[in-house]
Amino acid sequence: MASKTAVKALESFTTCDVSDALLKLKIPHGGFLAGLTMWSPKRQEGPAKIIGPAYTVKYVRKNYDNEPKPPGHYIDTIPAGSVVFISCPPRMINAAYGGLMSTRAQYSGAVGTIVDGRVRDLQEHRDLNFPVFARDIGTASPYEQARVSEVNSPVRLQSEDQEAVINPGDYLIGDLNGVVCLPQGLAEKALELMKSQVEADEKIGADIKKGRTFTEASKEHRAGVKQP
Repeated sequence: MASKTAVKALESFTTCDVSDALLKLKIPHGGFLAGLTMWSPKRQEGPAKIIGPAYTVKYVRKNYDNEPKPPGHYIDTIPAGSVVFISCPPRMINAAYGGLMSTRAQYSGAVGTIVDGRVRDLQEHRDLNFPVFARDIGTASPYEQARVSEVNSPVRLQSEDQEAVINPGDYLIGDLNGVVCLPQGLAEKALELMKSQVEADEKIGADIKKGRTFTEASKEHRAGVKQP
């Protein structure tokens, strides 16, 4: 499925819908990337949602001399329509992403940024109305502790609770519920499952509002839900 086609189709669904489909496809945790929440344009508030193929950036500790050193700056090569995903070393105190980065990312046509670590210049992101998801916020720039080693290569989620890999081109979806990674090769199958599941849930919700029990409504409407 073409990237633009998939992104357009995903606009109708929430991260929860995507996770429900991915669970049926045996993706651990339904693709949910734990700990990453919305900080801009507002803190866990409003209808902001990002959808796009991942453009990954890997930071490593500054003293890791054997790691690659890419030329130029990652922020100047962001493809339009992408979601920037920044991977930070575990327990990194300094922020890896600031306001100038969002200014450039927005100009390049990125739809949002997700930082597996800290961000800073929070008000600058909000003034741009640019979506930013992260683990936390900070004040110091990254250069004391870390540097970029790879761009557009697979990165691992920095979590002690789950194993997850974000590959370049995987679809990243972020909203109030959190962030989900939809593997590129599963987009078409997942979308088919989502459509069927959401249609059933809407019918269940309508019946419940009329006084029907959840058990009865669910049994009727989920019987025909598409399966993998």
